[in-house]
Amino acid sequence: MANIQRLLATLSRINQFGADPQGKGITRLAYSETYTDALADFKELCEAEQMAVRVDAFGNLIARREGKNPHLPVVALGSHMDTVIHGGEYDGTLGVAAALEVIRSLNEERVETVHPIELIAFACEESARFGASTLGSKAMTGLLDTYAVSNLRDKNGITIQEAFRECSLDFHKIGEALRRREEFKVFLELHIEQGPLLEAQRQQIGIVTGIASPTRIQVHVSGKASHSGTTPMNDRQDALAAAAEIILEVESAAKKEAAFGTVGTVGVCMVQPGAMNVIPDSVTLQLEVRGTSEQSKNNVLDSLFRLFRELESQRGVIINPAVINVERPVLLSEEVVAKLTECSESLDLSYIRMTSGAGHDAMSMAHICPTGLIFIPCREGLSHHPDEFAAVEHIEAGLRLLKEAVLAFAIPSS
Repeated sequence: MANIQRLLATLSRINQFGADPQGKGITRLAYSETYTDALADFKELCEAEQMAVRVDAFGNLIARREGKNPHLPVVALGSHMDTVIHGGEYDGTLGVAAALEVIRSLNEERVETVHPIELIAFACEESARFGASTLGSKAMTGLLDTYAVSNLRDKNGITIQEAFRECSLDFHKIGEALRRREEFKVFLELHIEQGPLLEAQRQQIGIVTGIASPTRIQVHVSGKASHSGTTPMNDRQDALAAAAEIILEVESAAKKEAAFGTVGTVGVCMVQPGAMNVIPDSVTLQLEVRGTSEQSKNNVLDSLFRLFRELESQRGVIINPAVINVERPVLLSEEVVAKLTECSESLDLSYIRMTSGAGHDAMSMAHICPTGLIFIPCREGLSHHPDEFAAVEHIEAGLRLLKEAVLAFAIPSS
């Protein structure tokens, strides 16, 4: 039987690396010294379970437990160990610690699986250091834009290539991290929900059916600066007033698509010249529309682009939108969703099927193999914060389901 106390001890051990002494969360940025120390320590834990461990060309840690037939595709499970700045104890790290606990319990019970099992700790899942997310899993699955990634820098001006060298990795060899589809039977990831739904509905498990993706746009509004006291209201070309209408339309258009779970957010608003007595002549907005339905996302975007033309005509401003990033929503394997449902019912765990508004390494893995994503509740839906918390009973429920699913795939009944 999987040992929940041992899992919690593993989680605590990992989180010693990067823990703020004043209680301001955990900072374990990808490829930092703190991160590489944590990875090296976790590597030792995996080796203690007689697994063959390697770190690939992108820094992903891969630990393999052999099966009866080493030539069969692997059942893979895992998550990531890097964090945001002043992050919590559970995001990603829980999935890695739980994967190790599954292996430990199989070893204790002397369970020999037919398929090999791989534990994967993906590198650079968070965008906290280089502004781009799920890089390790993208490198593994062929989704990485190598040229774009090669130019990434952190806030200290350190390039990702320099960070690689500090970790004894060669950026020019990252293509060697690519894996073939036929190497995997399935990939499973256990993660906190990072949202309030499971807690609100008092459910133990969320079985994820799809992962939302963002379309991110930068919008520049050009008006005309003039004196706030002498320019009549009807003669103004106020860039900020036009931008305000855009912000409200993001909210309004997304609310119309609420049935599809689509959301819209304006997270950046930069105003020039920024004086109380000057009508703003320049506003830059950065916004995203996120969802699992392409059509629903496009409905929001179409509403925005119609508004841009109307505002130009009505307010005399010029609006220049530029698409920063477009990612496609990912639908997860119906076969895996069905198996996770079956396992949840056999374990008498309460569950709902749901979508994920946040991105995960599972969305990369879904491009090359059947993939499942298991959520457990986190208190008040809080994540990326020092107060991030998951109750022991929920962690235990997720662990039980993860192990049951691994066994179902690694020891097929027929």
